[in-house]
Amino acid sequence: MSRIPAVFDNLRQQHRKALIPFITAGDPEPAMMVPLMHELVKAGADIIELGVPFSDPMADGPTIQRSSERALKHHVGLRNVLAMVEEFRRDDAGTPVVLMGYANPVETMGYGTFSARARECGVDGVLIVDYPPEESAEWVKHLLARQIDPIFLLSPTTPQARIERVADMAQGYVYYVSLKGVTGALNLDLGDVAAKLTQLRSSISIPIGVGFGIRDRATARAVAGLADAVVIGSRIIEEIENSPKARILTNVYGLVKNLRTAIDEAGPKH
Repeated sequence: MSRIPAVFDNLRQQHRKALIPFITAGDPEPAMMVPLMHELVKAGADIIELGVPFSDPMADGPTIQRSSERALKHHVGLRNVLAMVEEFRRDDAGTPVVLMGYANPVETMGYGTFSARARECGVDGVLIVDYPPEESAEWVKHLLARQIDPIFLLSPTTPQARIERVADMAQGYVYYVSLKGVTGALNLDLGDVAAKLTQLRSSISIPIGVGFGIRDRATARAVAGLADAVVIGSRIIEEIENSPKARILTNVYGLVKNLRTAIDEAGPKH
């Protein structure tokens, strides 16, 4: 069993919502990756989404695309990403790590080799953007055999038949893309998100996280009032991109801590 269900169970008992930051493995440089992951946890991350660098990240906006390009300049591939998770696990046995990426690197490695190695390294879940649930039975079988959660995306345009298929296959949590567009876009409509989450919960029993377009305290707090988890990527990567190297860890910690506080403000007062 992955670490993810226990995290959501504990948060539920505390009437709190999960904070799931996304960073791209190897950005800004490989040596900074594991320290950055630990800094996210210190700042209040409940689960870390670690992006696998890819040359054509079609779901990602320009900010995350640039982060992939920076990582690829350091020749960071899937095997390197798994090694980073393994190193992170030496000092953190509890925080779930989810790999997020695209099909090509997994296809190159092979389902069996990937799932076995991911399990050895301490990966808890995997979200492959371009694996539709209709074509994922074999993929999911390999993940579940290694007690790794298959995580799927849903969007504002996902038809009910696909929602039901994801409800049958997904474990850990479901990632709801809160808008039509790429990561980092700015046109988040909270009314639409609330209505869609009501629809999704009629079919989906596991937690639902919301991402894309969450960039500040107010939006993070508002989304936390609707969803089980708040996923934030582009805003964190902007902080990495725009900070002097010596300030990256400190600045990312401050940003994520601030968002953590905002998310906690959405919970019931006791």
